[in-house]
Amino acid sequence: MSIEKSPFGQSITTNDIIDTLSFFDSWEERYKYIIDLGKELPAMADTKKIDDNIVRGCQSQVWIDSEKTVEKGADLYWFAVDSDAFIVKGLLGVVLAAYNGKSQQQILDFDIEAYFDEIGLIKHLSPTRGNGLKAMVERIRTIAQ
Repeated sequence: MSIEKSPFGQSITTNDIIDTLSFFDSWEERYKYIIDLGKELPAMADTKKIDDNIVRGCQSQVWIDSEKTVEKGADLYWFAVDSDAFIVKGLLGVVLAAYNGKSQQQILDFDIEAYFDEIGLIKHLSPTRGNGLKAMVERIRTIAQ
């Protein structure tokens, strides 16, 4: 079973997320948008929810699976993700906007901290959720390496 190339049925970029989140006045509205992002992600097959795909360091259960394709001479990484928590699945959607369909170099070069700062994400998460988000990013970067 291959991983769907676009996790949202259309390509959502980091700029789309930044622009959309800037329209909302409150973090309650932003959280709702993030949760909705997660609901748009395709379900991960239960056969992919294995120990090798579990992200350690997350408060909730999180799985990340990957596939590498070659397109126009470049290796591109695609990720399938899932979580047992709605907000976490939404956070995975925010992360996938930065990394899905990107080359190894693009993944390693992307300034995820600046992206999170621009949307004000880390300061609005509990410390344990923030650590889990960092663990998700680290898992993707490790896969790319």
